Amino acid sequence: MKKLKLTDYIIILGIIVLVAVGSLAVFKKKNFSNLPIEKEVTVNFEVFFRGVTISGDKAPFAQGEDAFITIRNVPYTKLKIKALDGRPRMAVVPANNKEGFTVIPDITTPDLYDFVVRLEDKAKKTPDGYVAGGNKLKMGIPVVIEGETYKYSGTISNIYEVEETENQQ
Repeated sequence: MKKLKLTDYIIILGIIVLVAVGSLAVFKKKNFSNLPIEKEVTVNFEVFFRGVTISGDKAPFAQGEDAFITIRNVPYTKLKIKALDGRPRMAVVPANNKEGFTVIPDITTPDLYDFVVRLEDKAKKTPDGYVAGGNKLKMGIPVVIEGETYKYSGTISNIYEVEETENQQ
């Protein structure tokens, strides 16, 4: 029988450690998450879409319709559009009375709009924020919304927990 060397002992020890950690993970004896879930809540998150071009007379989004959501390039689920706010692109111009500026619709880009779409979903509340479908919901996270005739990219601009009385109405 051949004599074992130090590297052989290190390899054997490494295999034993991997088997032990793997069996703990399989049998769920150890929680590997460092963020405990406080509770499951209903959250609203608003997604801002800048520069949506609409050459027709109808907005692509509609309140109450279902839209497929992708968060951080990970397909998520269909969610219902709870609210919608669309405005034409605005321009800042000097006021006539020399007392500052005024904001008017930008006539150089008549087909360009900015939208804020509010979506509602169940999420797990952690000390680090809200998690929905394994995705952290934070402002600035990229979101793609896709419907029957459109697909637009935006970012989360607001997120808040829905109160129970608001949710029941």
